[in-house]
Amino acid sequence: MERTKSSIKNLIYAFTGQGAGIIISVLARLVFVKVLTAEYLGLNGLFSNILSMLSLVELGVGPAMTFSLYKPLAEKNAEKIKSLMNLYKNTYRVIGCVMLIIGISITPFLPYLIDEMPDISNINVIYIFFVINTSISYFYSYKRSLIISDQKRYLATLYRYACYFILNVIQIVVLIITKNYELYLIAQILMTFTENVIVSKKADKLYPYLREKNIKKLSKEDTNPIKKNITAMVAHKVGGIVVNSTDNLIISKFVGLVAVGIYSNYYLITNALNTVCTQIFTSITASVGNLCATESKEKIYEIFEKTLFINFWIYGFASICLFVLFNNFIEIWVGKEYLFSIGVVSIIIINFYISGMRKTVLTFRDALGLYWQDRYKPIIESVINIIASLILVENYGVLGVFIGTLISTLTTCFWLEPYILYKYGIKNNVKKYFSKYAIYTFITIVAGCITVMISEFIFYNVNIINFVGKMIICTIIPNLFFFMAFHKSKEFIYFKDLAINLVKKVIQRKNKKEKGMSIS
Repeated sequence: MERTKSSIKNLIYAFTGQGAGIIISVLARLVFVKVLTAEYLGLNGLFSNILSMLSLVELGVGPAMTFSLYKPLAEKNAEKIKSLMNLYKNTYRVIGCVMLIIGISITPFLPYLIDEMPDISNINVIYIFFVINTSISYFYSYKRSLIISDQKRYLATLYRYACYFILNVIQIVVLIITKNYELYLIAQILMTFTENVIVSKKADKLYPYLREKNIKKLSKEDTNPIKKNITAMVAHKVGGIVVNSTDNLIISKFVGLVAVGIYSNYYLITNALNTVCTQIFTSITASVGNLCATESKEKIYEIFEKTLFINFWIYGFASICLFVLFNNFIEIWVGKEYLFSIGVVSIIIINFYISGMRKTVLTFRDALGLYWQDRYKPIIESVINIIASLILVENYGVLGVFIGTLISTLTTCFWLEPYILYKYGIKNNVKKYFSKYAIYTFITIVAGCITVMISEFIFYNVNIINFVGKMIICTIIPNLFFFMAFHKSKEFIYFKDLAINLVKKVIQRKNKKEKGMSIS
């Protein structure tokens, strides 16, 4: 029950914060494209990807650190936590410095990453601002990870989105008044520093023993599993960075910076939507870690199946909404000149769905610490991704790059990640997973086709009124279809009963509060 309460609290904060974040970021992007040129938009996406690739220096310490904290937190072992946090503090300080040095040293090579250099002054200075902003956060990451591992992600979420909202408001004002991109980035650096200081002080208050000086050195028995997981996570980091960050680099080099700018708008939406959906899984990760540290394999598998069901419902629904609304929204938001063809958009959505359906497997993999078993997978995935994208971009342009990503995912992550989880973690037959995956995907496709036909029949023009009409159809049809297909399943009944119990508790608390007020 405590795990459920923590997960729900984390989730409420996450959804609230992300909702506010999406609204303000969409407004900020609108101001950005109106005040600055498409080249600035492309530069913003390109430099963000370069810094994502440089995050390789983090070496996967974060996931390994989070996993190692689950057990001592569950056991309330303060001495062990102190020792682990001291190790991570020193490690992250080194990482932050290395990131800063390597990032700045790349500055002279920027012209080789852009097909045609845009007419933008101070490009090197702009890039260095990106490097500084990324490096700052590493000096405080270890305390944020402790709060999250202790099932208190809602605190980190509160500070993250409060600062994010304030930052976007400041950046909007800066752009409108000064039209200066450098000041826009300086505001980002200052807010990143402020947020991290706030989180650090909160961690010191929650865990006062972190300030104690009598810290025991970790034994080899403690450090060896951490080193092993970090070694495996290096491969995972390399693969993840290559797959997620090379698309913009390849598009920039072979298609052009303007295409990067156009894709950045699509990426902003899919990333925001993915972040919202991911909140479900990030909110429960610490609770799943606690579950895996204390419960039987049967209980773990039972929760896994329920999580996979909600995973399907969320990403199936989101993918259908994207297919119906994506280009309509982009056209209304920033204009026709920022549209991709329906073929390109379809591949973007397929990648979104397949990537999203991996969330449950990855959540339980992280909770069980199964990094070593599939350490070669991300390297193979990244090689396939680069080769396929480079071959296909020549003939198919942007479409080819996204097909390359799809090929690399289907040939590696799609089947290997669940296989590893079922064999080494859940210890069950992986055929059950693929059977459910096939059913969920088939239902999504059927629901999507019905939704598209109805929405296009009723609202075939592109304007705000028709867009709202399509939104209503997207909200009703897929969810109604999913309900009809699964309302008798044990997973649906579980979440229905959970929702009913939560509503009853809220009503009971309200009645008690009102009764107390009437007595007083």
